[in-house]
Amino acid sequence: MPRGRYSLHDPHDHTPLGEEHFSCAPGPSGWRYVSRTTTPSGDPAGSVDLAIDELGRPIRLELHSADWQVRGAAIDGVTWVRTDPTGTHATEGNVRAHAFTGMSPAFLVAISRLLRLTPDSPETRVRLVAFTDPVLAPLTVDQSWALLKSEAHATDNGPLTVDEYQVSTLDTGERHTVHLAGDVVLSAPGIELEDLDTPPSVF
Repeated sequence: MPRGRYSLHDPHDHTPLGEEHFSCAPGPSGWRYVSRTTTPSGDPAGSVDLAIDELGRPIRLELHSADWQVRGAAIDGVTWVRTDPTGTHATEGNVRAHAFTGMSPAFLVAISRLLRLTPDSPETRVRLVAFTDPVLAPLTVDQSWALLKSEAHATDNGPLTVDEYQVSTLDTGERHTVHLAGDVVLSAPGIELEDLDTPPSVF
C-alpha cells in the first residue's frame, strides 16, 4: 500500500497551494485512494476519498474543502451531491460524463485506469466533471489522452515502469504531460511527488 506526500502548486505561477498526504491500494473490487490536504502553513484544508471499480469507473467519491462537501458516483453518467458549509443547502448534479477530476493526483491515476491506453492507442477523448477548489464548484471539461511511451527504470526494488501521457484540454488547447508509475503520480502540472514510503502498486 503506497503512502506518501505530494506538494501542490499553481501550475501557471507556481504559487504553493499546500500538500496532500495519501495512501492508496488496489483491492478485489478495484482501487482506493484516501488523502488529507493541508495549506502551505500546515493547517487542514480538506480530504479526498475515491474508490474505482476494476474498470476504472468511480464507485464512490467524497471530497471535503473549505467546509464544502461533494459525494459522487458513476450513475447515469456521473451523479453528485454538493453541500454548502452550513449544511442547509444541498444541490444534486448529473452529467453524461465518464468520470470525475480535480486537483488531487488521485484523479489522474483513476482516469488512466479508465482509459487503459497503450502506446499504440489513438488519442482518446474523455468527458469529465471537475470540482474546482476551494468551493468544489462542478465544471464539465473535455480532455484528450494519449500514452506516448512506457519505459522501465531500474530501482532497488526491481524495474519500475513509468508511463508518459499527453493530456490536452480541448476547449483551451492546453497540453501537458503526466508521468505515472503504477498508482502513483511522479509528476504533473501543479503536482510533485515529495515522499513515498513503499513502491507503487502494479495494476
